[in-house]
Amino acid sequence: MPHDPEISTGTGTLGKAMSVLEMVAEADAPLRFTEILARSGQPRGTLHRQLSHLVEEGLLDTVRDFGYVPGLRLLKLAARTWERNEFRAIAEPHLRALHQLTGETVHLGVLRGTEIIYLDKVESRQSVRMYSQIGNASPVYCTGVGKAALSALTQTDRLSIVEKLTFRPFTATTHADAASLLADIAAIETCGHAFDREEHETGIRCVAAPIWSTDRAFVAGVSVTGPAYRVTMEQLRGWAANVSDAAALIMADMAIRLGPRR
Repeated sequence: MPHDPEISTGTGTLGKAMSVLEMVAEADAPLRFTEILARSGQPRGTLHRQLSHLVEEGLLDTVRDFGYVPGLRLLKLAARTWERNEFRAIAEPHLRALHQLTGETVHLGVLRGTEIIYLDKVESRQSVRMYSQIGNASPVYCTGVGKAALSALTQTDRLSIVEKLTFRPFTATTHADAASLLADIAAIETCGHAFDREEHETGIRCVAAPIWSTDRAFVAGVSVTGPAYRVTMEQLRGWAANVSDAAALIMADMAIRLGPRR
């Protein structure tokens, strides 16, 4: 099949439209045409056509006098994607078993670039729970799942991601630079699990373990997360083996049901 740069690259027609769609979807409030124009750097006429097409397809909607917002078709596509994701289906019983054991929130996240995308979640049984949503993205350098995922990569792939990071200080314990993060990941490689010591959100801790395909082309992680006032570091260390066991069971089931990657 011939290579079509208009489809396959971020500079092609589809790539530019996807950038606009993602920009609107990730905005905290509706974006006006002038805001999208300034951020996208595209010609006014081209951007107007792209927005019109995205609205026609139901991927974007317009809010009178406010601007563009994500369209309901995105919600339908997201629901179908989640429903039919085979990795999530394979992991689900193991997530629930880990939740039954700990009583705290269990997350499943997949590495995508410099972020972790949360693919599934089993909510804590406690009355006070943490706020998180399936589909949300978090930085790899300050989350348990993110650091666990980085530990599963080859040195070359890991450094390639770390070089792209901008270290934002979310809390007083967030890694401030690459050297600090890489030292933490080296320790994670040795013990097989990662801790989030209130590095992304003050008052939130977790323990996580990596999940990977045989060729390391697919990397993910599973974690148990809870509020610091209720979940001590000693408690997390006690759950570390259980989280690692859950990750190992997920990988074993992946090998059986998905087979080798081609």
